[in-house]
Amino acid sequence: MENRAISQAVIKRLPRYMRYLTELRSQGVERISSQELSEKMKVTASQIRQDLNLFGGFGQQGYGYNVGNLIREIGVILGLDQSHDIIVIGAGNLGRALAGYANFENRGLFIRALFDIAPENTVSNVRGLPVYSMEHLPEYLKNNRVDIAVLTIPKTAALSVAQILYDGGVRGFWNFAHLDLALPDDAYVENVHLSDSLMQLTYRLKHK
Repeated sequence: MENRAISQAVIKRLPRYMRYLTELRSQGVERISSQELSEKMKVTASQIRQDLNLFGGFGQQGYGYNVGNLIREIGVILGLDQSHDIIVIGAGNLGRALAGYANFENRGLFIRALFDIAPENTVSNVRGLPVYSMEHLPEYLKNNRVDIAVLTIPKTAALSVAQILYDGGVRGFWNFAHLDLALPDDAYVENVHLSDSLMQLTYRLKHK
């Protein structure tokens, strides 16, 4: 695949393709046409073909897509052919819930540890994962590979903690703090605002 700019809209659709295709495979479906996938996903068949053609197409005229092969190809595009080591900053309810979600490992995403400002006030481990004090974070970063940091901490602490992580070599941030992080251009941040999603739903309910 040649290096080219791919729109955020396409990038956001790729995990959705993966989710639907994985469900189809679990149902024993071995091949599917763009039209059949369109009917399930409520995305036009033309849009599906355009999205996949950006990366090589992967379909055959008159056959459609081999579900297993397409899952594998999209996984490579999304970087899921490589494992990623993750830590969670904040061992409150949300942090523990994310760390306890075992399905991440099916995608090669491995949460290795949690950090909290007051670990004595939370559980000592989550699904066997250790919970460390924040004061041990710089040392942990020196001695362990960390590809992604998940931030589930108050926004007042998010930027300073993100800077420690960045200085320690972390470049991937999944940010649940109610603050859009401003970091250097070689850091990649996904800001997740749960209330934004909920307000989009309330808008749709009001204007249905």
